[in-house]
Amino acid sequence: MTWEQFIALCVPQPRTITVQALTGSGGYGDVYADPVDVHLCVVDDTARVVAVQTQDAAGTNKTSSTQVYAPPDTVAPAGSLVTLPGGRTARVLASSRLDAHGLDLPEHVELDLE
Repeated sequence: MTWEQFIALCVPQPRTITVQALTGSGGYGDVYADPVDVHLCVVDDTARVVAVQTQDAAGTNKTSSTQVYAPPDTVAPAGSLVTLPGGRTARVLASSRLDAHGLDLPEHVELDLE
């Protein structure tokens, strides 16, 4: 099952988000790509604790206030900015690509937002 098929069958009102992917850091701070609209998303405003990768091996745990499930070609590495349908902009804490592993499940990207 593709992501598009899953959305058509299971999500009556898919959402659109805007992503500014983090591309690096410069002398004036973080550098972002141009904004890109990502359609057919599921937005879940549920607080949960997520593991966040840090510069050292220890890592850290942070609270994610929103999770976004997006098409598998979505590019939004940790640190990217996401504007949600309500207009709130949040930073990506963690980004995971979920593979179907040969099952009839939709591959997709999960974004854990601040």
